[in-house]
Amino acid sequence: MKIGYVRVSTKEQNTDRQIKKMRELGIEERYIFVDKQSGKDFNRPQYQAMRLVIREGDLLYLDSLDRLGRDYDGIITEWKYITRGVNADIVVLENESLFDSRKFKTMGDLGKLLEDQFLSMLSYVAEQERKKTKKRQAEGIEVARKKGVKFGRPKREITREFISVYAEWKNGKLTAVQAMQKVGMKPNTFYRRVNEYESDDVFC
Repeated sequence: MKIGYVRVSTKEQNTDRQIKKMRELGIEERYIFVDKQSGKDFNRPQYQAMRLVIREGDLLYLDSLDRLGRDYDGIITEWKYITRGVNADIVVLENESLFDSRKFKTMGDLGKLLEDQFLSMLSYVAEQERKKTKKRQAEGIEVARKKGVKFGRPKREITREFISVYAEWKNGKLTAVQAMQKVGMKPNTFYRRVNEYESDDVFC
């Protein structure tokens, strides 16, 4: 059975291009799983649903490797779970000549070695791109603010103070409650800002 997994980072982004590719491959609508959520981890509802559905012999299509996720270790773990644990296959359309797990399986142990090397290289690149994007976002916002650019209504701004507190919280230096107190936000507002900041499109 053919399965498609589609992901964009925010609810505002459009999935049509990826879904069109899946339809052109003859994948039934009910087997196209779509998430509009950051790829920083794999706790995504449709990804987890796909994980429950996929079986041995199935073929999972991804538009690109970073649609699977943006976490280096997580990508490798999930790829191996699907291709070696479930014994299904994955095809990455953007890099189909390199990333079609069926090809690696025909090469035995050498295929596993080559697959691991390619996967490590590309998943590492995907994670580094995410980190660079975050850095560019923060730098871009700071430059724009110095020029007087406003980002929507004041209460929706991702401020320099928030970015600093967010970093301390993520590094374990602050609890969530302490972080909320420092930026003067209620839990719902705080986590909404976190989701906005962790998306790939805070600053374009």
